[in-house]
Amino acid sequence: MKIKYVTLFSIAGMLLASGCKKDYLNTEPTEFVTPEQLGEAAKQDPALLDGSIAGLYTTMFTDGVGGTTRHDDFGQKGVDIYSDMLCSDMVLGALNYGWYSPVVRYQATVDFTRNEDYIPWRYYYRQVFGANAIIDILGGTDAVPESAESKVTMGQAKTMRAYGYFYLSQLYAPSYGDGSAKILPLYKGIGVDNTNLPKSTAAEVWDLMVSDLTTAIEYLDGFSRTTKDQVDQNVARGLLAYVLAARGTAADWTKVASLCEEIKAAYPKTTPIELVYNGNNTDVAGFNNVATPSWMWGVDLTLAQNIDLISWWGQVDLFTYSYAWAGDPKVIDEGLYNAIHADDIRKGQFDPPNGGVEGDYGYGPGDFDYMPINKFFDPGRVDGGQRQVITDLLYMRADEFYLLYAEAQAYLNNDDGAKQALKEYLTDRITDLSYVDALTGQALKDEIYLQTRIELWGEGKSYLAMKRDKATITRGANHLFFDGESFPYTAPELTFVIPQAEVLNNPNLNN
Repeated sequence: MKIKYVTLFSIAGMLLASGCKKDYLNTEPTEFVTPEQLGEAAKQDPALLDGSIAGLYTTMFTDGVGGTTRHDDFGQKGVDIYSDMLCSDMVLGALNYGWYSPVVRYQATVDFTRNEDYIPWRYYYRQVFGANAIIDILGGTDAVPESAESKVTMGQAKTMRAYGYFYLSQLYAPSYGDGSAKILPLYKGIGVDNTNLPKSTAAEVWDLMVSDLTTAIEYLDGFSRTTKDQVDQNVARGLLAYVLAARGTAADWTKVASLCEEIKAAYPKTTPIELVYNGNNTDVAGFNNVATPSWMWGVDLTLAQNIDLISWWGQVDLFTYSYAWAGDPKVIDEGLYNAIHADDIRKGQFDPPNGGVEGDYGYGPGDFDYMPINKFFDPGRVDGGQRQVITDLLYMRADEFYLLYAEAQAYLNNDDGAKQALKEYLTDRITDLSYVDALTGQALKDEIYLQTRIELWGEGKSYLAMKRDKATITRGANHLFFDGESFPYTAPELTFVIPQAEVLNNPNLNN
């Protein structure tokens, strides 16, 4: 994993260029800059690390961060598409351009030579090593920063390290199991002692994530971020809730419920007027504005960022000039669509079968069946109209934790509490909720899982729910491959293998 050295020296160069005192820099040899030297500089001016943290956030939406020039390699939202396709809730509607074909054919997950297998690995370890560089500068994993500003920086870095490891643990390991399986190399720093490490156990990976996020929640207390692309205390709470729910002990679920309650107290859920385009609400609907009150974590995209074809919007949105418009639509699984109640307003997020929507690129009625034309859209709503992407990116919203709270109550065997939470959440989405009253046990858990998939379709969260709920998925009739076939969450097709680049370059991997 040579990327760790690139990360260190790029951060070092950034710090040196940002204005460290010249007399300090001249007191020691300047050919190399160590984390210790950078740490001393940061003590004099903690703001020196602000650019390093900002770099982690920029990496989340930059194309090529997975180490390729592919048009499906653009950070977190690129992986979100992968995961939504792996759990089959998102369907690749055509193969005109070929992107995602190995994912939906379940080739990418079982073949370690595939770029699609490598992209998430490289992207998340890039986040890990970037965070580790900052943590090392601040004294290392076990250090307690002296200033409040340095604690905030450490809290953000530890949140981002846990974020990287969480997604790696979900994508490259079938489950937590009993914690004894060796799943990932666990890097806690970037020095010589952190080179080509063997795999650590799931228990060790989870322990670090829990420790990082617990510390981050403490250090980020009182931190008021300037933009939503930064992580704050509630984002750290949300990630910790996901980490604990994925492990899933009774104590974990109790803590998950508590964390979700704190998030619910801080953020409203997404309103009906924000959920679905109704003909005249483009100013608030469309999941395209980071200022939406329910959005906890996301990025405000502008023209200055120069994002176009290679983007989440380009791959998913009919109204953006790119692949979804030009011939590779991304649509909802037919079985999932049919499971949405007729009186559920969220059914209106998708073009219905034979809905008659026509495009201006040679399509006719029916060609856009099941496309999310009323959930994700550029406000101009012109087919292929948005050329330079300025519609914002969503990473996390409060609704995830309203639903996860209900799920936690169900896994704590508090059926009444789970039903109450689910009905309260769905009350402005489904007209008749009386059916929920009869649900208990596994049937209730299944309904919460279903509602999670419906609410969060296309947001990269259904795969995480599949893993923690140990679900079996069945592909609907509109899939191009394996339609009608079922796969348990442990099926090899649903989890990536460690990529060839790591196997060849890390001789200690299986030691």
